[in-house]
Amino acid sequence: MPVTILVGAQWGDEGKGRFADYFAMNATVVARYSGGDNAGHTVYVGDQVFKLHLLPSGILHEQVTCVLGNGLVINPLNLAKEIDQLIEQGLTISPSRLVISTRAHIITASHIARDASSERRLGASAIGTTLRGIGPAYMDKTGRSGIRAGSMSNPQLFGQLVRQQLEQTNQWLTSEGLDLIPVDDYVQQVVAVAERLRPYLTDTTEFINQRLKNGEQILCEGAQGTLLDIDHGSYPFVTSSSPTSGGALIGLGFGPKFVDQVIGVAKAFSTRVGSGQMPTELEGDIALRLRGTGENFWDEFGTTTGRPRRCGWLDAVMLRYAVVVNGCTELAITKLDILSGIDELKIAVAYELDGQLIHFPPSTAEELERVKPIYETLHGWGEDISACRSLADLPKATQQYVRRIGELCDIPISILSVGPERDQIVKWYQ
Repeated sequence: MPVTILVGAQWGDEGKGRFADYFAMNATVVARYSGGDNAGHTVYVGDQVFKLHLLPSGILHEQVTCVLGNGLVINPLNLAKEIDQLIEQGLTISPSRLVISTRAHIITASHIARDASSERRLGASAIGTTLRGIGPAYMDKTGRSGIRAGSMSNPQLFGQLVRQQLEQTNQWLTSEGLDLIPVDDYVQQVVAVAERLRPYLTDTTEFINQRLKNGEQILCEGAQGTLLDIDHGSYPFVTSSSPTSGGALIGLGFGPKFVDQVIGVAKAFSTRVGSGQMPTELEGDIALRLRGTGENFWDEFGTTTGRPRRCGWLDAVMLRYAVVVNGCTELAITKLDILSGIDELKIAVAYELDGQLIHFPPSTAEELERVKPIYETLHGWGEDISACRSLADLPKATQQYVRRIGELCDIPISILSVGPERDQIVKWYQ
């Protein structure tokens, strides 16, 4: 069967971009199915660093056609900037290499203003959004008042719809005593971009299903992570879409009979950006060691926001949950090299909640706040593993650590990354 779904198995930032780039080598279509430019996928190719927010990582492969599916919310101004940046880096981007769903929803300055206002109002209880307007755009979508990308095929009508939305938002901003959106300037900008993006618009549901009928290989590239899913994440500290494997079917418009693999991507430790519960979060030297200084591209600072990530030991309880929710067939583990030099490594294998031992995360934020992780300690390794390219190259302690992850989650491990470069890969197949 021709579909592989690549999902984040933690709180996002797992390194999906580099594995999407890897698996795209054997695909003809790579499709994004959820979220917006709150995503941040970084791929290293030699001396070049590609930072992707809306475009799938498959755009780096000339044989691939990339799809922005109906499940996305798209800021046309930011999409145009991203296209320009990649063209400057030497990529070819044209309607033969990129298609945009006419059913995707549009993010405007209205959504960004509402996002910022909401976070200010919440104060200490803020969700910790990227302030990209993602949540308000999905609210308009489900409230049946959104603007779809297909309206950009008629830029004049599109401009009228955007103007109407901004004027309504300005009335509200006036009542709140907040700065107004410069309607005329913004509409002029977004209409010009609509003219430019019009050739990319298509019915991507028909496009994908025709490719499936032809037997082509399709890679579905997720954004964010399972633990940020609107239904299955640590609500309310979640994103506004479904980054799980089920979201791929809804966000692209094809049936489950085509799915062959669901690959969960997880770091060898845990990280999280923004607010919300994180049972294995660390402070002190180990946390700083995992995070890095921010001087290197691969340190734990958000690609989109630049915010430092919260770091902690690997949480196998959460990872096991993500495997179940997504129906993962295998796991890909990233950033294994970061653990080199730590004498003892810990993995949370269970939680204690109100005196009871549990092996599955509780469903409420209040209960998750009270859990205490139960750790298993494993030997670390001192060797630099960044040059390893086979299982035999890895230290025994590294092999034992990876093998234990697979045992705790009852799932095969297929591939590891031991550095940020495209070729720093170890095929595991356990």
